[in-house]
Amino acid sequence: MLKKAISQVQLREWQLEINDISAEFRLTIMFYQINAENSIEAICTSQGIDDNTQRQHQDSLLQHLKAADAQSVQTVDKHVTVYHQPIRSSKGHIIGVITFSDKAIEPSQQTLFKPLSAMQTRIADMLSNAIRYYINSLAVDSNASESVSLDVDLQSFIDAFDEHMWVKDANGHYVACNKSVERAWRKSTEQIVGKTDFDLFDQRTANEFIESDKLAISNGSTVVVSECEEVDVNFNKVWLETIKAPIYNTQGQLTGVIGMTRNIAKHKEAQDQLILAANVFQNAVEGVVITDSNGNITEINQAFTDITGYSREEVIGQNPRMLSSGRHPKSFFERLWNTLLVQGKWHGEIWNRRKHGAIFPQAITISAVFDKLNIIQYYVAVFADISAQKQNEEKLKNLAYFDPLTQLPNRMQFMSLLEQEVNHSHRAKKQLAIVFLDIDFFKHINDSLGHVIGDEILVELAKRLSYALSDFDVLARLSGDEFVVMLPSIMGTDSVTSSVDRIRSVFERPFILDNTQSVRLTASMGVAIYPSDGDDHDSLLRNADAAMHRAKLDGRNNYAFYTESMTKQAVAQLKLQTALHQALVNEDFYLVYQPKLKLSDLSPSGFEALIRWSDPVYGNISPAEFIPLAEKIGLIWDIGLWVLKAACLQGVEWLTQGKMFERISVNVASLQLQRNDFVDKVRSILLETGLPAKHLELEVTESCMMNDPDAIIRDLKLLGAMGIALSIDDFGTGYSSLNYLKKLPIDKLKIDQSFVRDIPHDANNTAIAKAVITLGHALNLQIIAEGVETIDQADFLRLNGCDLVQGYLYSKPRLPQDLNEFLPIFHNRINLATDIKLK
Repeated sequence: MLKKAISQVQLREWQLEINDISAEFRLTIMFYQINAENSIEAICTSQGIDDNTQRQHQDSLLQHLKAADAQSVQTVDKHVTVYHQPIRSSKGHIIGVITFSDKAIEPSQQTLFKPLSAMQTRIADMLSNAIRYYINSLAVDSNASESVSLDVDLQSFIDAFDEHMWVKDANGHYVACNKSVERAWRKSTEQIVGKTDFDLFDQRTANEFIESDKLAISNGSTVVVSECEEVDVNFNKVWLETIKAPIYNTQGQLTGVIGMTRNIAKHKEAQDQLILAANVFQNAVEGVVITDSNGNITEINQAFTDITGYSREEVIGQNPRMLSSGRHPKSFFERLWNTLLVQGKWHGEIWNRRKHGAIFPQAITISAVFDKLNIIQYYVAVFADISAQKQNEEKLKNLAYFDPLTQLPNRMQFMSLLEQEVNHSHRAKKQLAIVFLDIDFFKHINDSLGHVIGDEILVELAKRLSYALSDFDVLARLSGDEFVVMLPSIMGTDSVTSSVDRIRSVFERPFILDNTQSVRLTASMGVAIYPSDGDDHDSLLRNADAAMHRAKLDGRNNYAFYTESMTKQAVAQLKLQTALHQALVNEDFYLVYQPKLKLSDLSPSGFEALIRWSDPVYGNISPAEFIPLAEKIGLIWDIGLWVLKAACLQGVEWLTQGKMFERISVNVASLQLQRNDFVDKVRSILLETGLPAKHLELEVTESCMMNDPDAIIRDLKLLGAMGIALSIDDFGTGYSSLNYLKKLPIDKLKIDQSFVRDIPHDANNTAIAKAVITLGHALNLQIIAEGVETIDQADFLRLNGCDLVQGYLYSKPRLPQDLNEFLPIFHNRINLATDIKLK
């Protein structure tokens, strides 16, 4: 029986399918099995069929079965039309029928049917074919006891196929072919049988056919011998595949070859679809990851690699949890899996981690793929990197009024509240104060412990500050580690100081991290008071910020009140900064040179190049003022290269004029030495200007050793290897380390003028000067003293063995044209082209 042969799982699937199609296409569907003597029994029916409709379907089907001339459409009366699709067994017997009718439009017309539309008929055929295909695989026949004998010969057998089929004997003569071959070759069977390929085709084609016969025979089994695109009798393009197999008799002797050519256009189309799908998969903008039922990755596309950084080889067989960012709690994934298992799909946003550690947000859809038994076989996840979208959302959040991390008012909210309070204080003739707070060295927390820990500290700090302030005070987080407090209706500076002390007290207790370690923080604070320090909310906050920076300059971990001089200083520095940028463009700098003399006979030894700046607006500006500013704003590198090049050009000019000098020394800032390309720049300038390296000396400070001393020592050795002299400037005032001093490839030590100034009258300075001279000579270094202004100082230095001196006693820094007395003339001018030797 048909119903017994069909599995219950398949019946349930058909029932669901029939319900869906019935509702979607307004069809009434009934599936019957045909029993002995043409009795019928319903297997599956549309949901909600009324008795009248069911009875009319049964009547129509019974009449259909009794009719000797049964057709696929049977009309019961002029109002009723039922569409039938029979299901036959492998032996040709009708074992089942599916009946279709159009649903009534009005409730009053439930007994009436109308002919099916073309779409409904197409859907009915598709459903029937699907069911028929499944049933054909079952051994079902309602008349199984009936014995059927078929009288079928070879010709009838092969004629039943639409494919081209033919048979050759062992000698290559055609012995049979079907009707399809006759149509394709445009020859009758009589014209084909008994002929060879050479009789029927051109020589090239015949040779190809014979070679393919030999291939099938040598292989001993069925083989595909060709695959090509051709035009059929109707001039339609088709893909043809030719299969051949050898024929053997019962004794195992070769008796011939059978061949078949079939149209594989559908297979090619399916193959093209697979290739298309693979290309779409690999070239999709969204990342795609496929896992097995256990959650292990089986395939990814290129976008997955582009987004996450992981290659296919790195993730195949791994679990997607390798991308976990750690931001989601366990409960989040429990809900995700529950939804996925129940509904078969989950869509949402997840924060994941790229290969190199960066966390990013993604919009993801995860779908479960089921087999015919409704068992999950795969999971497919399609996701997109929404970092840009999140950044845009973050910008929108910044327009809101509260800081998302601490839940404190943000800058916009605070400025609005401050403006309101300023207006209120103006009307009430009261004072208010702003305390600008910045955590000292908070960047070290983020760099060492991570931003997550840093955020936790900021949250804890926000809580402590909230508890320390009164209900009337307003606390806000402006950005990063910057907070601001508004103290309304203050009674004077004493009440402000009291509030500041309460704020400072929150830093007395350490911040506990994971119950395992703790950190201590300090803060610098600036205070501005309305109306004396600003008459509007913008100026108050700006001036409180300026006061906070003054507190940082004074050593941090304290507070400062705003004064007007701080604003004037900031404005002046900004103007000077702008002028310094322009001076570099306009080359408003120039060099002066201070002679260096041998203390034994006061003969000239060389010069120190010193930069000067004459601004067209501000006049002469001291190096003590603009050099620190240049270091602060990042211009010291460009200015330093300008000084070095200008000094080298001056040296070349003197040498060309036949003037003799030992070396021009140029000061090098520690920030210059920290650049990886400093040595290359020095070499390039020497080559460009033509100054021999033996005439150049570079003066570096002790502080340059504080940052990566090993790299500094390596670069200084490279400079020394070129022939450049090296000296330590301001020795004894900075980071003095004898361990590094002995490793440095230096030639001279310069005693700082702060030690020279009070000798020989100051006992401490005289002791230091003597010690430096003794230490330098012990290391085989020359000692030069700067800032020598009196004869007593010179005599002391000469008596204690100092080698070189420079200072106002002998000469102030001068312009090049004023130094002739310190530049003796060569008897023979040198040839610069042969004197430049850079290693």
